[in-house]
Amino acid sequence: MTGDADMAAVLARLGAATLGECGARSMPPRIRPVWHGATVAAPAYPVRCTPGDNLAVHVAVTRAPAGSVLVVDVGDVSDRGYWGEVLATGALARGLGGLVIDGGVRDLAALESLGFPVFSRTVALRGAAKISRGSIGVPVVAAGVPVAPGDWVVGDVDGVVIVPGDRLDQVADAGRARAAAEDGYFAALRAGATTVGILGLDASLIEDGGIVG
Repeated sequence: MTGDADMAAVLARLGAATLGECGARSMPPRIRPVWHGATVAAPAYPVRCTPGDNLAVHVAVTRAPAGSVLVVDVGDVSDRGYWGEVLATGALARGLGGLVIDGGVRDLAALESLGFPVFSRTVALRGAAKISRGSIGVPVVAAGVPVAPGDWVVGDVDGVVIVPGDRLDQVADAGRARAAAEDGYFAALRAGATTVGILGLDASLIEDGGIVG
């Protein structure tokens, strides 16, 4: 657990944007935090629902390891409220760390009040059925991104990425190196350098009409 806590702190500090440039799999921009300040950095627990049905989500809340984040594929029916205050309350009681879902959620004010991090495709009022087959704890493709047990999920205001479990240390190391390089950029920029010079960009490709006025 100590190792997981240390890795969570590293990944959270680096953030989704940096990790997405360093080997993590970026989810599409439609997956957004549903309340300001929501963040996650934890092992992913894959869930697959029959479209329009959230029985698998209810079962996942009872069986996912404490500290994990449910990453849910709902197929091609996104406009359902697959998650809300009731499920979030149950998930918190069982020590779960959050939810990423390529579908709808509801009860946003309650989710924020509870402090339960949720990243979703949309907000939807209509509820889901609870009668159909699904899967938990086995690989899925959520929002077009493969997610397997052992992978990690990192989400913040910039979006969500999946860090493959077999490349966790490699991605984290690359993220640290990128963050250190950017710290150097910031110092140079404050001292008068330009991004054109720092990055070695070819300014001759840009037509310049001169300074006007």
